[in-house]
Amino acid sequence: MNFSSYKKYLMVPILLSMGACGGFVDDINVSPNNSATATPSVLLPTVLAGAGFANNGELNRFGSVVMNYLAGANGSPAAYDIFNTNGADFGNQWRFDLYGGTLVNAQKLIEVANQTDSKMYTGIAKIMKAYAFSMATDIWGDVPYSQALKGEEFLQPRLDKQEDIYKGNQAQGIQSLFDLVREGLADLEVASTLTPVQAASTLKPTTDDIVYGGNLDNWKRAGNTMLLKLANTISKKEPALAKQIITEVLTKNMYITSNAQDLNVKFGSSVGSTSAIWNLAIFGSFSNELIMSTRFLNVLRPSATDPTKTDPRLPVFFTKPAADYVTIDNGFRGTLPSPATTWSRYAPYVTGAQGEGPVRLVTNFQRAFILAESALTLGTPGDPQALYTEGITASMKLAGITDAAITAYLAANPNVATLTGTNEQKLEQIITQKWIAWTGNGLESWNDWRRTGYPKLTASLNAVGIDGTRPVRAAYITQEIERNPAFPNPGPQSNVRVWWDVD
Repeated sequence: MNFSSYKKYLMVPILLSMGACGGFVDDINVSPNNSATATPSVLLPTVLAGAGFANNGELNRFGSVVMNYLAGANGSPAAYDIFNTNGADFGNQWRFDLYGGTLVNAQKLIEVANQTDSKMYTGIAKIMKAYAFSMATDIWGDVPYSQALKGEEFLQPRLDKQEDIYKGNQAQGIQSLFDLVREGLADLEVASTLTPVQAASTLKPTTDDIVYGGNLDNWKRAGNTMLLKLANTISKKEPALAKQIITEVLTKNMYITSNAQDLNVKFGSSVGSTSAIWNLAIFGSFSNELIMSTRFLNVLRPSATDPTKTDPRLPVFFTKPAADYVTIDNGFRGTLPSPATTWSRYAPYVTGAQGEGPVRLVTNFQRAFILAESALTLGTPGDPQALYTEGITASMKLAGITDAAITAYLAANPNVATLTGTNEQKLEQIITQKWIAWTGNGLESWNDWRRTGYPKLTASLNAVGIDGTRPVRAAYITQEIERNPAFPNPGPQSNVRVWWDVD
């Protein structure tokens, strides 16, 4: 995608600024890095919306295709669909969404909020900074981390090892992602213990918090659930550490337990304020590059003649403008269905009716499936079956499915409802249902597939790429390799696993 087209999608009023580089911020009216306007209330929505935009845009098109929710009909998604990726991909997402967007704004928010000792702002910023860095390292592996966001001090920051980013490295001055989240949670704890007099003189978010509206408890729950997510990501590589952190969170008993507590980023419905996936998959000039995958349809509707076998989320997740769902197989290179107006695409559950989303980053169903997996494989507290059922139920309720319809579907499909077989077979069931639940967020299910091998996916038709294999990482950005000698040249390609991927 060229920058001029991409750029217009960043000009959303809710963000105020998605960038912090010369040339980019020159084009907008308000720069959050301008000392006259860099207040916590200005910066916070740029951090939150920036994280949502980074997760929901081109990286999500990639994840949604390689994880077989969608098939690539044209453009970049058609290349992703046959596993053809390289360092020319995702430069805008690296430079403007992550490092030059939500990350630099999160760092600035921490600095500005520290000046007034506004702990709720610093707490949220640190949690979201950890989330954005986890996105970067999960996608690319070793990335600039401890020396990043420090301006002229480190114009060519080193790449920290992914292991050190997750676990920390005191000798090299690297704080772990876990400790960064914990530091944010500690700030939130301080904010929650202020006296009424202290609270009255301290800045705290209200409407500028476009996720929770300033609800402190929900941010605590989100931060602790993020610890579960990070621990789950490394659980195959570091099971003892993962178990320790998950047990720590369970002991605190302050994590997301209802759909109302999900960390969702909400966008606007007017032109210029809509979510990235709306612009890229539904409304914009790129909309005819994506169509529902036949493979995903066959999972949600294994028998077109038996309605009891159809997952009730199917019509909520995808549109059906024609008499039946119109899909293509992944890697298909024949004549596309015509007209394109009949194609099945992401439905309003993913995009919002007019592009408002929400973008789901950390959710209740995710928490339930994580705990089901960890109870099964790590021995953490909880009943895997009960937590698995809770995850399915939470996902279906989020999609608006009634209790009666959920009960009927599970009763008619014991192969879905009940964990059976070996622990490995049960794990496959858990991750497969988690994959279905993550419809609309391809990056999260890509993480799960890489570390577990589930759901089981066969190669696309006409697969090329490297050895015809599904990508297990993104190649480093060509421009970064050219400008920063810290990047290896050539860097690891799309068939080289990241540190935590040991499946």
